[in-house]
This record gives sequence, C-alpha cells and structure tokens, in this order.
Amino acid sequence: QVQLVESGGGLVQAGGSLRLSCAASGRTFSSYVMAWFRQAPGKEREFVASISWSGGSTYQTDSVKGRFTISRDNAKNTVYLQMNSLKPEDTAVYSCAAGLGGLYGDEYDYWGQGTQVTVSS
Repeated sequence: QVQLVESGGGLVQAGGSLRLSCAASGRTFSSYVMAWFRQAPGKEREFVASISWSGGSTYQTDSVKGRFTISRDNAKNTVYLQMNSLKPEDTAVYSCAAGLGGLYGDEYDYWGQGTQVTVSS
C-alpha cells in the first residue's frame, strides 16, 4: 500500500516556475514507476511525465518537453516535477501516481489527491 500527498501548487504568471512534490508513504516506494498526470476543467486526464524506479529513465509528453523535469529521491520517498516556462494552458490539477508504468491512468494503482496549478497570462 502506498499513500501519496502532493504539494507545491499555486498561482504563477506565465513564464514562471513551480516545483511540485509528491511524498509517499510505504516501504515499497522505490519499486514503483512514478508519474504525474494533470486534468484541466472540462478536459480528460492527461499524462505529463513518468520516471522509472531507479530514476534512470524518464518520459515526458511532447507538450512539456524542454520545460518540465521529473525526478525522484528514493531515500526521501519523494517524486518531483520541476515546471519552468509555464503557460496558461498548463493550468490544471496535477496528481502523482504510482504503478507499473505507462501513459494511461488505469496503469497506475495509487493516486494522490492532486494540487492545483494556475498560470495567469
């Protein structure tokens, strides 16, 4: 069992940066692929980025490549999403997830409650 708690969301101007954190409980955190998803109002949930259990492999969706970086610290049971050059279209609730990996939400077993990111123009 893994419990996930996100933090770091907020309101930022376009071009600004935010760093999201996802703290996990449970001794098996390092066994899971971790991912960030986001959901904007009226839109479907969207994959943002994932990172392998070791941190050696990462993947980002095209719309955030070069701007967002996912990382993890297994000693701290935490995964991060550094978001730079934010755009208004990045506005969404961001959730972290733990599972076996993939681009779809149903491939992940555990979810956090989400944190709101709002980017003003």
